[in-house]
Amino acid sequence: MEKIWQPRSRLHIAKISRPLLALEDFYHFLFSDELNPPIRSQVHQDMTAPLSHYYIYTGHNSYLTGNQLSSDCSDVPIIKALQRGVRVIELDMWPNSTKDDIDILHGRTLTSPVSLIKCLKSIKEYAFCVSPYPVIITLEDHLTSDLQTKVAKMVTETFGDMLYYPDSESLEEFPSPEALKNRVILSTKPPKEYLEAKSFKEKDAEPHNGKEPNEEDAWGKEVPDLQTEIESADKNENEHSVYKTEVEDFGDDDDDQKMRQNVAPEYKLLITIKAGKPKGRLSESLKVELDKVRRLSLSEQELAKVAASHGADIIRFTQKNLLRIYPKGTRFNSSNYNPYIGWMHGAQMVAFNMQGYGRSLWLMHGFYKANGGCGYVKKPDFLMGNGSHGEVFDPKANLPIKKTLKVKVYLGDGWRMDFSQTHFDAYSPPDFYTRVGIAGVPADCVMKKTKAIEDNWTPVWDEEFTFPLTVPEIALLRVEVHEYDMSEKDDFGGQTCLPVSELRPGIRAVPLFDRKGMQFKSVKLLMRFEFV
Repeated sequence: MEKIWQPRSRLHIAKISRPLLALEDFYHFLFSDELNPPIRSQVHQDMTAPLSHYYIYTGHNSYLTGNQLSSDCSDVPIIKALQRGVRVIELDMWPNSTKDDIDILHGRTLTSPVSLIKCLKSIKEYAFCVSPYPVIITLEDHLTSDLQTKVAKMVTETFGDMLYYPDSESLEEFPSPEALKNRVILSTKPPKEYLEAKSFKEKDAEPHNGKEPNEEDAWGKEVPDLQTEIESADKNENEHSVYKTEVEDFGDDDDDQKMRQNVAPEYKLLITIKAGKPKGRLSESLKVELDKVRRLSLSEQELAKVAASHGADIIRFTQKNLLRIYPKGTRFNSSNYNPYIGWMHGAQMVAFNMQGYGRSLWLMHGFYKANGGCGYVKKPDFLMGNGSHGEVFDPKANLPIKKTLKVKVYLGDGWRMDFSQTHFDAYSPPDFYTRVGIAGVPADCVMKKTKAIEDNWTPVWDEEFTFPLTVPEIALLRVEVHEYDMSEKDDFGGQTCLPVSELRPGIRAVPLFDRKGMQFKSVKLLMRFEFV
C-alpha cells in the first residue's frame, strides 16, 4: 500500500511557510544588477567561425588622450580601451627625431609622441584582462625598411608565443576567434588617412572656432540620422578629394613613397591581416577573391556614398573579407559618427575615437555589452547568407515587424548616494524624467519619454512603452535620465544602451552610466522587458 507523506509536526509547517525573504531583502535582490542583471553576462555565441563573421570592438588612433591635433600620445588610453574590452588597437608609426627609433603619434600634427615599445608592452600586459579573444594591432606604417626590421624585432621579442602569423603569405579564410584565443595579430594599412584632413575643403570641416566644444555640443547632440548622412555623402559625390580611401591609388607624398618601396621581409612575414591596395574604381576593390582574404578601409563619408549605390556589394564583400570604417579626417575634436551605417552593411571594424564623447560612443559601448562583453559579436545570419538568386539583405527595403519589445519603467534610485544634495537643484529635490528608445536600422529608430516626477530623489514613473522592431538582431535599447530644469538646460542623470537580443525578460535592475561610460556606484532603474 502506498505510503502517504505527512508532516512531522505543525512546527515543521510553520517553519517552511514563514516568508524566506523580508520585503527589504526582496527590494535589495530586485535592485541588484549583480543578482538581477538586465542582460546575459556570459559568452554564449559560437566563436569558431572565421573573423569575418563577427563585429569586432575597434578603436581609432588608440594612443591619443584627447583631440586629433594637439593632445598627448600615451599608452594610457590604450590600456583603458583594453580594459573596456576593445579588441582592435591602432598605432601610427613614425621615425623619431634622430631616425633611429619608432614613435607613435598622429603624423604632421602637434601631438606629442610616445615610444612604440611602451605601447607594445602595455598591450601585452592588458590584452586579455577582460577577454581571452584575439587582439588585433593595426599599424599605420611611415617607416624605412631598416626601422620596419626594428619593429619586427620589437614585436617578436615583446609578444613571443602570443604573436600569431600564418605560414603562407595569403590566407584563403581568416582563423576563428576561438582558434586565436590569447593571441595577438598584426594588420597594416597604407599611410593614407592622415592625408585626408588636408584634402577636405574648409567648408567640410566641423565648426570649432579654435575652441574645444562646450558641454552642450559634446553631450547634447542626437546620434546623426543615417538618411541625412547618406544624402550628405551623395551631395559631395563630385568632390573627389573628400573620398580618398586607403584602397585607391591616389599616390602617397614623396617621402612615404620612398620609404615603402622596399618592405623589410621579416616585417612583412608577421602581417596576418593585409590591407589590399587595388587601383581603379572602388567597386573593383569590393570584388570577392576566391583564394584570398583581405581588409579594406573606408572613411565614414566614403561608406555612406558607396552604400547608396553598392550596398549589396559591401555586404557580399564583408561575408568573407574585413571592412574597417574610420572617422572622417575633420573630426578634430575626436567626436564620432553613427555606427549603424557600418553595422547594417556587415562592416566588422567600425573604428571609434574611444577617448571621445557623446551619444554615438554610448551606442558603441552598449553594442559590445553583447556576448559577455568579450569584444566579438556574431553578425546576424541575414548578413551572412544569400538568397536563391544570390540576393543579400537590403537595409533600405521596407521590412515586416519581426518582434515587438514592451518596456516598462517603474522607478529609479541611487542619485542621492552618487550626487551632492544641490547637484541638480540648489533649493529642492530633482525633477527626473526618463527617455527610452531604440537605435538600429532607420525604420526602428525612435525616442520616447516619461513624465517628469517633481521633487523626488526616488522617482516612480510606472510607464510602459512599445517598440515594434524590423531588425531586432542589431537593435539597441537606449535609456537616458534627465532632470527637468525650467530656466536652463536639463541636467544629465545617467544613461545606458543595451543590446535588445540580450535582454532578459522580466523585471530587472538596470545600472546607469555617466557621460564617459563609467558605471555609477548606486544609480539604477527598475524596468520590465517583455517580447510579444
